[in-house]
Amino acid sequence: MSSTAASPRVAIFGLGLMGSGMAHRLLKAGFPLTVYNRDPAKVAPLAAAGARAAATPREAAVDARVIISMVADDQAARSVWLGDQGALAAMAPGSVCIECSTVSVGWVRELAAAAATRGVEFIDAPVTGSRTQAAGGELNFLVGGSAETLEKIRPVLAAMGKTVTHLGPVGSGALVKLINNFVCGVQVASLAEAITMMERGGLDRAKALEILTAGAPGSPLVKTVAARMTQPEAAPHFLLRLMAKDLTYASQEAAGHSLTLATAAAALQLFQSAIEAGNGDKDISAVIGPLRHKP
Repeated sequence: MSSTAASPRVAIFGLGLMGSGMAHRLLKAGFPLTVYNRDPAKVAPLAAAGARAAATPREAAVDARVIISMVADDQAARSVWLGDQGALAAMAPGSVCIECSTVSVGWVRELAAAAATRGVEFIDAPVTGSRTQAAGGELNFLVGGSAETLEKIRPVLAAMGKTVTHLGPVGSGALVKLINNFVCGVQVASLAEAITMMERGGLDRAKALEILTAGAPGSPLVKTVAARMTQPEAAPHFLLRLMAKDLTYASQEAAGHSLTLATAAAALQLFQSAIEAGNGDKDISAVIGPLRHKP
């Protein structure tokens, strides 16, 4: 498969902050594209740009050779792949399904097995990066699966990202992504507590933050999220409720390896408090909200 005149038709499910940017990049690269989303309003801009809209995942899969899922969680992924209206029921042998969502390793392995029964190839390829990177084609793909399958669909991934890293067999990409997001979630939670401590301690917040962001704690994530935590309300780059989901999946996966992620558990408490305060559909930086308002 290559992004030439013979480019394969690609289908993508999930047109949220990430999926919509990925779909636009595929269109820009010249891939024939079919899109599906539960909310038809999110389909309209892509249909206007040249994508074909499908009413169900199964309809989208009928003539697609590569199908990508970029949805919220295991449950959403299961709904687009399996069942009478799921994509797998219509996928032709030799086509490739790609799970780009941040989901559990167990679900990835279940989906890979279901694909194999239909003669369909599978890779898990979650990404690092957020809305801006998806729109700019600068995502980093973390791939689990066979090297041969990866090479077949590499041009598709290259249209959406700047790097493609093969990490090992099926499930490897999903596991690395959960570890990545677990570490990110802990950093965001600790940053929220640190900024709250600055504010309650009467410090000049800008000066104190400059010390953090320019010093050893100043990871790229800390720098960008610190800026958003000091705005009245940042536009969503990564939904807060999805970080809570990722911390939960990471903790469950670790438990299967006889490991307790104590720092993930502490971070998850802060994210759950923020969800209970009505911040679930806001940017992850909104995790600071309950801390600021706590008497």
